[in-house]
Amino acid sequence: MADQSQPAGLGARRAALKLLDAVLRRGETLDQAEGVAARGLAPEDRALARAIASEALRWLVDLDALIDSATKRRLPDDAKPRMVLRLMLAQALRLETPPHAVIATGLPLLAGGPRRLAHGVFSTLTKRGAALPPVPTLPDAVAARWGTRAETIAMGLSEPPPLDLALRDVHETDAWAERQGGMSLAPSHIRLSRGSRIEELLGFAEGAWWVQDLAASLPARLLGEGAGRRVLDLAAAPGGKTLQLATAGWDVTALDISKRRMERLKENLARTGLSAHTVIADALQWQPERAFDAILLDAPCTATGTCRRHPDVLHRIGPRQIEELAELQTALLDRATEWLASGGTLIYAVCSLERAEGEEQAERVQLTPEPIRADELPANLAATTDGWLRTDPGMLPDVGGLDGFFIARWRA
Repeated sequence: MADQSQPAGLGARRAALKLLDAVLRRGETLDQAEGVAARGLAPEDRALARAIASEALRWLVDLDALIDSATKRRLPDDAKPRMVLRLMLAQALRLETPPHAVIATGLPLLAGGPRRLAHGVFSTLTKRGAALPPVPTLPDAVAARWGTRAETIAMGLSEPPPLDLALRDVHETDAWAERQGGMSLAPSHIRLSRGSRIEELLGFAEGAWWVQDLAASLPARLLGEGAGRRVLDLAAAPGGKTLQLATAGWDVTALDISKRRMERLKENLARTGLSAHTVIADALQWQPERAFDAILLDAPCTATGTCRRHPDVLHRIGPRQIEELAELQTALLDRATEWLASGGTLIYAVCSLERAEGEEQAERVQLTPEPIRADELPANLAATTDGWLRTDPGMLPDVGGLDGFFIARWRA
C-alpha cells in the first residue's frame, strides 16, 4: 500500500535520482541501472523516472549552467542538491511539470539536507523565466571528438526519437502504415510517434513487426535477397537483423556470446514465425564448419550513435571505452574475413559516431570494396566518397531523424 503521507509521484523521482547517480557516478547505462532503481514501481512511474533522468542527461550541460547562474558558490558536480536540481529543472523545462509539483516531489529527495538551497535556486530560476537553448550543448570532450559533425548531431538530440517498426512482409508496408497511422521511409519500415506501448500496438501478438530504428535496418538491407544462401549474423542479439535476413530469404546463422540476449532473439523468432540457426559462443574462439556466402558484423561498440534514445552515452563514454571496443572490433573483423567464401559479401556496421570504431576500422580491411549505392538507401541519405555510409542523429530532421551508424561493404 502506498504511503499516504508522501506526495504522489515521489517514487518515480527517487528512481530518477538513482538513475542519474548510476550513470554519472558509476558509469552504468540507463538500461543497466533501471532494474534496481525502479524496482517495485508501476509501469507508468517507471516510464516517468526514465523520462526525467533521460531529459536531465540530454540537457545536463545547459541545466548545470542555469544552476551555476543562481548560486554564489558552485556546487560540486556530484553534490546531491545539484543532482536533485537537475531533475527538478528537467521536469519544469522539458516535461512541463507545474512548479508546485516539481517542488513537492523534489525537495523530499533532500531529506536531512539543504532543502532551502534547492528551493531557493529553483524559485530564483523560475521567477527569472529561465529557459533552455533550442539545441542541447554537448560536453566539451564529446564535441571535440565529433568535430565538425558535432553541431549537426546536437540538433538531432533536442527531442527523444520516434518509434520505428520493421515489417515481416514488405508487401504489407502501405497497409500497415495506414493501420498504425504512421509513415514509411523505406520498404518494410513504419515510423510512429513516440509514447505508444509496444505490446498494445496492432500486429505485435501475431509477429507482424519488430522494433528497429531505420538506421539499424540499413546494414541488412544492403545484403539484398538471400535466395537460400548462407549468412552469418555476427553479434546478432537481440535479433533485428536476424529477422530481416530471414524475411529476405537467407539461411541465417545467428551468433552471440550472451545467453540472456540470445533468449530475446529466440523470443522474437518465435513471435514472428521466422527461423534461424542460433549459436551461443565467443566469436573469437568459435569456428564454423564451412564458409558463408555473406557475413553481417554489427559489432559491439560504444553505441554513441544511439544518444537520442540513450543520452547516458554522452557522459559515460570516453577514450578508454572507445579504445577497448575498437580492439574488439578489429579482432572480430579479422575473424569474419577468414570465414567468408570466395565472392562472398562482408558488411561491417556499428551504431557509433566515433571514427575509431567506424572509418578507421574500415581502412584496415583487405577485401575488395563494394561501394554503397544511392539506389540502395532511403531518400535523402547518401554514401561517402569512399562508398561507406555514415548516418548522424541530425539527419532527416523533418521526419524525426535516425540513429548514428557507420556501415561499409566488401566483396571477397
